[in-house]
Amino acid sequence: MAPTPQSLSHPQPNSLKEERRSANYHPTIWDPTVIKSFTTLYTYESHATKLEELKQKAGKLLATTKDTSSLLKLIDSLQRLGVAYHFEKQIDEALNQLHVDQNVSKVLSVTALQFRLLREHGYPVTADVFEKFKGVDDGKFMDSFSGDIEGLLSLEEASFLGIQGEQILEEAKGFTSESLKDSLGKLDKVKAQHVQQSLEVPLYWRMERIEARNFIDSYQNDDTKSSVLLDLAKLDYNLTQSVYKQELKELAEWWRDLNFKEKLSFSRDRLMEIYFWATGLSFEPQYAKCRICFTKYACLATVVDDIYDIYGSLDELESFTKAVTGWDVKAVEELPEYMRVMFSAMSEFTNDLAQETLKHHGLDVLPYIKEQWAILCRAHITEARWFYGGHTPTFDEYIKNGWISIGSLGGLVLLCFVEANSIVDQFPHCLKDYSQLFYLSSLITRLSDDLGTSKAEMERGDIPKAVQSYMIEKGLSEDEARDHVKDMIKCSWKKINEEIVDNCFPKVIVNLSKNMARTAQCMYQHGDGVGTSTGVTKDCIVSSILKPIPM
Repeated sequence: MAPTPQSLSHPQPNSLKEERRSANYHPTIWDPTVIKSFTTLYTYESHATKLEELKQKAGKLLATTKDTSSLLKLIDSLQRLGVAYHFEKQIDEALNQLHVDQNVSKVLSVTALQFRLLREHGYPVTADVFEKFKGVDDGKFMDSFSGDIEGLLSLEEASFLGIQGEQILEEAKGFTSESLKDSLGKLDKVKAQHVQQSLEVPLYWRMERIEARNFIDSYQNDDTKSSVLLDLAKLDYNLTQSVYKQELKELAEWWRDLNFKEKLSFSRDRLMEIYFWATGLSFEPQYAKCRICFTKYACLATVVDDIYDIYGSLDELESFTKAVTGWDVKAVEELPEYMRVMFSAMSEFTNDLAQETLKHHGLDVLPYIKEQWAILCRAHITEARWFYGGHTPTFDEYIKNGWISIGSLGGLVLLCFVEANSIVDQFPHCLKDYSQLFYLSSLITRLSDDLGTSKAEMERGDIPKAVQSYMIEKGLSEDEARDHVKDMIKCSWKKINEEIVDNCFPKVIVNLSKNMARTAQCMYQHGDGVGTSTGVTKDCIVSSILKPIPM
């Protein structure tokens, strides 16, 4: 039976000034002293010669591979192994030539792989290339392909690069999903695992660092592997971990100096988990500033979220919102001590980022950073007013506000300033150009968060989230509402694909936007990957950041 608004309504807070709410978040399992103790056997100083040697050999392999099928598989392997960033120019030149030549294979797996790689890199290739694999009489994908596992997997993955209105890719997805599910019981263990993984989370949606770690293991057992690529991938992975550990030590000092553990003890202490999220946005070593900036922003935004969701009274929250919106130091002085601590940290971070951007790029972004904090707080106060007023938002009301309150919009805008070399000539109007891309990425982040966390949040008395508000409004079961939210995520990905095909957006902005969505889907796939530090999240952190791959 579908729930009523009354059965899902949140309890009215009683005398909040005397008794604060609590989410009962567990303490961090990554104390700063633990982070400071991280060591590594892999450094660029000691492994520079070996790294360069492997890069030279891999580059030569890329340059001498002329067969289209072999070249596509090589590029795909470089991407999935996490080392394609070393060969960006070569890969771009190779794909551009393939696009110019327009030689489309008659082999399903090759055609689908070429389509996927070209679409991923922004080329406006047509999905009509798959028409040749459909029957003339019934217009359906031919049954003769139902046993071609490599072709089915390739087509399944390619179908997620579709845009709105591409019916042939929807048909492809239906055909491949059904055929692959039917094949599961007939495949050996390794192939069955690959199929199951593809059906659960398509390659295009996966967090790159986790995919690299998993694919290295898989590639190691591939009879057609290149030992050069494998050795390069392992060494590069381990060296990148050494960069992460050094950045974490710097961040741990910053976090310890803020002393939120004592001053704002009600809030989540999740530096490590949020840094892991940052590696999902831009894993390559050269994006250290991106990772550090995002980690600081997201740590602060998480505490702001806890102030609004858990700790603050409505009067306090209204005052805090007004102070942040006006960036009014005098108004801040009238706030409770815990809010003054919060604003001080926000202000210091904001000024540091603004000064760095002005120094290195000549852009005055201070007003834009302040505005992002104001936008975030206005979204949070809207939800707080709903809570204290006992208001159950409609689904559209919730989504219109929720894509902002999740906080990823601010993260993406601020990262534009870190990577201002890409936008300096188009600033500030470029922020408007990216608005749809940022919206879609943030919407996926919000919906993924709600799928993973809304049950626990409802149990502690929060406002209905996406799933619950849709259940109430449409009179549906939870499973039906969750399916609708998942469909919205799929639709949002199609719109992202449409935004970036044949567009002139800087590659770094496109990748940050896609990776924000991918990382959110990863973090909330098995529940609350930020609020809960143990289990899957901890395992991913250990393998991605702490545990090197045996060479």
